[in-house]
Amino acid sequence: MKNLKFTISALGLMFSFSTALGQQTDSLAAKNAVNTAIKGAEGVKTVTSKEDNNRNVMLNAANNTSPRDVNIGLPSTVGGITILENDLPVVYFFWPELPNKTWRQSVGLEKTGLLKMDQLANTMGDLGFAVNSYAQTGTKDFKLKGKLTTSTFGWLQGDVNASGPISKNGWSYTVGAFANYDPSTYKLGFARNADETKIFRVGATKYFDNDKGKISILYKYADSYSITNYAVFQYGENGKVTELDNFKIGRDSYVVRDGQMKVKDILTGESYWASMSGKDNRSTSHNIDIFGNYLLNSGWNFRFSTRAHFSKAKMSNMIPLSIFNADPSAGYTLASSGQAYSGQVGTILGMYTPETPITNIAGRFSLNKQVGNHNVTFGVLEQYYHVDKFTSNRSFFFQTVEPQPQRLIGPNTDADGFYNYNAGGEYHSGTENKLSLYGTDEWKVTDNFNLSYGLHLRNHILDGEYSLTPRTIGFSFTDPGQFNHISQNFFQIAGSLNATYNITKNFGVLANFLYTEENRRLESYSQAFEPNTNKIKSPLGAIGIFWNTDWIQLISQATYLKKNNNLNRYNLVNPANSSEAQTTTVYYDIQTLGWTTDFVLKPFKGFNLHYLITLQNPVYKKFNFNAFGKDYNYSDNNVLGVAKTLMEIDPSYSTGKWRFWASFRYFSKQYANLTNALYFAPRWETFGGVNYTVNKNINVGATVINFLNQRGASGTINGAELITDASPYYGKLLTGTYIMPLTGQFSVNFNF
Repeated sequence: MKNLKFTISALGLMFSFSTALGQQTDSLAAKNAVNTAIKGAEGVKTVTSKEDNNRNVMLNAANNTSPRDVNIGLPSTVGGITILENDLPVVYFFWPELPNKTWRQSVGLEKTGLLKMDQLANTMGDLGFAVNSYAQTGTKDFKLKGKLTTSTFGWLQGDVNASGPISKNGWSYTVGAFANYDPSTYKLGFARNADETKIFRVGATKYFDNDKGKISILYKYADSYSITNYAVFQYGENGKVTELDNFKIGRDSYVVRDGQMKVKDILTGESYWASMSGKDNRSTSHNIDIFGNYLLNSGWNFRFSTRAHFSKAKMSNMIPLSIFNADPSAGYTLASSGQAYSGQVGTILGMYTPETPITNIAGRFSLNKQVGNHNVTFGVLEQYYHVDKFTSNRSFFFQTVEPQPQRLIGPNTDADGFYNYNAGGEYHSGTENKLSLYGTDEWKVTDNFNLSYGLHLRNHILDGEYSLTPRTIGFSFTDPGQFNHISQNFFQIAGSLNATYNITKNFGVLANFLYTEENRRLESYSQAFEPNTNKIKSPLGAIGIFWNTDWIQLISQATYLKKNNNLNRYNLVNPANSSEAQTTTVYYDIQTLGWTTDFVLKPFKGFNLHYLITLQNPVYKKFNFNAFGKDYNYSDNNVLGVAKTLMEIDPSYSTGKWRFWASFRYFSKQYANLTNALYFAPRWETFGGVNYTVNKNINVGATVINFLNQRGASGTINGAELITDASPYYGKLLTGTYIMPLTGQFSVNFNF
């Protein structure tokens, strides 16, 4: 929360959690922390902001639509980084309404920053980082700001916001519009854009007399769909992938040419077709926020934020599972023409969620005051969530392996080319309610010694229905007796303790501890089993040193993190028969030990160099399951998609109206399947750009993504979770995610 002011060593808190775990810290994060460094009592350098403003969390190497994931040594989730707006989550839960369906980085936001892990634990009771943004409110003077963006692939984004006074008695207005038409870097066979998003805002603000505060009411409407693409590549020795002659990574689409999938409604048994674009994949939402602050006569600052969020979510996904070779006798034909087909065949899982109503009512109320050497905050957080009959209807199909592939009809499919309807289909419905009390204190014990600590107490209630009926092939619910009632009540604790001590004016030590608890959500009841509701505990500890002078700011520390009772569902492919797949649920623990050194160097005027290196070893614990009649144990294997060595080099130089910058991110090899037999070779992600200030109102910029033009894959390899010997896969075609190809982006910003 922006009124909280914790006194800590420069860079100490920002990296106390954010780097020793192996997360990708950003160049601007270090720079902004350095910029906020000030001299406290007796010349001890401190930082006064708990939130890293304008941190470059949007510099995403995978797409233009979502914030950058901040890696903490744990595997990333589908939802990615948590996003807050006006101190409340933009969506209560990311499935089926992803955060980027209702929120985008925009000039309609007055401020955007990154909450550190201890702040999220204290105020939300959750583990990780969060983007914290504040909507543009009404202003006392007229303001007009906007941004126009395009790219070498035809990306078009327009963003504008106007605000100003309504009357002389403190009323003002704000209005804004955001429109995104992004074809990404590949051509689909059925639509121009991989992302279409429109967000409109309108609101009014009342300023209280005598600078006591303000209150704002804002309405936001969002309409969005997005499509995820995958790459086909040839896997080789030492984790290297080779681009195919007829399939360019990041430039070609592996989404079936017509963008259509046939599914069977798990509630009604009705079969129908759904599209990856347009109305079948579009989520809409209405959002009403009332928020502000009021300075009480006692000196306490009362802050409040309430939200009513109503959405209708639809979601289409096609996930590649495997590729195999079919000879002419296998019996495959093109669905469009009936022509016989032989060659490489891709297996695809189609998942479709029809229109699902979602309601989220939330409110945060807090009091903050400086009391002597203590800066204290007390708060209440309420979150109500209702999802009405969430379903994930599933089917499988085959397609050719080429750009804009064609659907195939096979010997085990129906006449349209689909099979295994609703095998592993999902269903849940009901409400969740979280009521929390929290408090934080920043205590300046002495001029050299500072403590900050917080405690979050939460009551979490689940009330809904699910089903234990097995989701066999062709399944649909036919009997009301197939549903079971969910009634759970959990008490959870979270909090943190941070300490810094300056041994000398510029040198000191720090120690941090963080702890969070959670249990299961409604989503955990989607499959036909009773989920393990034991408490999920995440203790984190760190110890390190810092050194700050006028030309260098450095921190080095070690961190330990453990998280138990993780749950994940895997779409497994039988190594003995690549056309056979099943969904398997696994509970497991993760632990990681990391060591990070980070510094910002300013050797001469205008030049700034940020450097970070992290060494870590995240591994699975208690990772056991059964699939295809065989027992598997992956304990002590390395976590998927998390590099053991991370490095970031961010130079920048400013002179006059010009600013030149670059960002180099290094990732050591990343394991791409659960057995650790397959992995991706080390890679660099590169960004660079130049900004020119035309005058005080206009700024233009150019950015190049992946300027080294690396064309490799990243993430995990779909359908390869059980592979134990990599050698048979050398030269084999596999599918996976990837980083964006060489892309140029251009923008014009104006602010009047």
